[in-house]
Amino acid sequence: MRWYTRRRSRTVCLSLVVASLSLHLLLTVLSRSVYQNHCDAPSPRQTHLHTLRALVDTNYTSRMSDNHASYAKTPPGTRKVNSSHMDSNGPQKMSEKDAVTTKMAVKVGHGHKAEGPVDSLTMTERVGKFGSMGIKPMGSGMSKLEALFSHPLYNMPTPPIHEDDWLLKRDCSEKTDACGMILYDSDIGDDSAHWNRSSDSHPPWLRFHLGISRWQLYPHLDPNMAPLAQQLSTHRIVSAVQKSGGTQLKLVMSFPNYGQAILKPMKQERDEETNFNLYYFSDFERHNAEIAAFHLDRVLGYRRIPPAVGRLVDVVTEIKDITTDHKLARTFFTSPVNNVCFYGQCSYYCSTEHAVCGRPQNLEASLAMMLPDTSLATRRSWRSPWKRSYSRSKLAVWEKDPDYCDTVKKTPPYNKGTRLVDLIDMTILDFLMGNMDRHHYETFDKFGNNTFLLHLDNGRAFGRHSTDEPSILTPLEQCCRIRRSTLLHLRLLSLPQYRLSDVMRDSLSHDPLFSVAPLLSELHLSALDRRLVTVLQTVSRCQERQRSRHGEGDDDVIYDDVTDYETLVKHVTPAG
Repeated sequence: MRWYTRRRSRTVCLSLVVASLSLHLLLTVLSRSVYQNHCDAPSPRQTHLHTLRALVDTNYTSRMSDNHASYAKTPPGTRKVNSSHMDSNGPQKMSEKDAVTTKMAVKVGHGHKAEGPVDSLTMTERVGKFGSMGIKPMGSGMSKLEALFSHPLYNMPTPPIHEDDWLLKRDCSEKTDACGMILYDSDIGDDSAHWNRSSDSHPPWLRFHLGISRWQLYPHLDPNMAPLAQQLSTHRIVSAVQKSGGTQLKLVMSFPNYGQAILKPMKQERDEETNFNLYYFSDFERHNAEIAAFHLDRVLGYRRIPPAVGRLVDVVTEIKDITTDHKLARTFFTSPVNNVCFYGQCSYYCSTEHAVCGRPQNLEASLAMMLPDTSLATRRSWRSPWKRSYSRSKLAVWEKDPDYCDTVKKTPPYNKGTRLVDLIDMTILDFLMGNMDRHHYETFDKFGNNTFLLHLDNGRAFGRHSTDEPSILTPLEQCCRIRRSTLLHLRLLSLPQYRLSDVMRDSLSHDPLFSVAPLLSELHLSALDRRLVTVLQTVSRCQERQRSRHGEGDDDVIYDDVTDYETLVKHVTPAG
């Protein structure tokens, strides 16, 4: 019996040894196969190179249609929302602090009174993020906005700017109008106004004015954005008067350092859509539309809208008590629920029935940086060829003539230079944000016809998210002309890692008013993606028509303003 037990134990031990050797051999084979595969993440240079080539070689219109269709089918509650915590590789978890902030913002945004001073420390922190776009230290995950702005398409080398290409003289050695300023009123009394030749001594608004060139209002990644946003959202207001002209209420706000901004007050809730029975010229202007338009213009790489920032304004101490506008002062009253209200004087909606009211004194508003005074830098107003009739019964010429663009192309200044593609850029911006109210545009007189268009007055944008207005795209549909740089930017924003809605959500989250409620609802952000698909499909149809008429090539569709594109691709190609 003992011999039998010993023999059985020996058999078991041998079996275990064989099994162990087999497992060891199997693990060795598997580990060698794993080591032969490279798992290193691609470098940013390799990623950008792949994206650059894909933007040219891939048919993004059909791809975007599929991607958007799947995105649209996703239930709203299951979509990723907080893209400020997402990098280009995927989502990250929302921090507890952000979760609490989001819950508070939702409560306030639905009409509940916010507890505590939301416009103090929280506002200041967000202003800093606004200016720097929330840049994180090296080594941490990049947000989609950071990844977008670091892409080579947004950092292409630009030609040097000559002296004649600056809007204003840049010698501010004296406090005179030599550097584009009106002589001061010393009664305002700004202790910090000791300016010299160094731009570091200039206030943010003056650095902004001196930075305006023939090609743009401000440079990409402008370091002046942070102090400028801080001035607009936190600096003391010393004067408030009503701005003359226009159809709705606007105020000119002045700061101690002589800077000025245009204030547009909150007149309706962010989520409130435009009444479908209203004509486009009867709609309210929205404060959040001005802010969102600035961010969208910057994301598209245009930089043709003056910086606009949200702010909580005290109706009593920052408007009523300091205004010297007697007509404005006479319109203040206290509502039945003790909110301080006013309505001013204007063409539309300036009455007690459409008054602007604080809660009870705090009023949400947008503050947009004013451009240099017209006595220093004159501007010319141009009637848009695709201006609407502004009639309840008549159609404009372009709405009846499908070949209308052929006439426009023969008419100065659209018959040469970049004016036509400049107008197409503005058309794309307006379509993305649903702005039907673009009847005129302006340019700086100094630069003649060889300059960019100013995208001003965007208060009637973002009125509807549930429907799109295809007639806004008529200039692109009829002319079939677009800048190559614009098309590349649009295609880049159609990719998942740079999705337009995610980038806009991230950008808007840095505005001071985000601590109260998001500037755009999720439905408006989704509409941006949907409309981007429509723009790309329109360009694709233009290219197909061009090929059917003239064979290969799209020279009549694409205005090539990226002549060094191939050089750029080679420049970012990794060695070896």
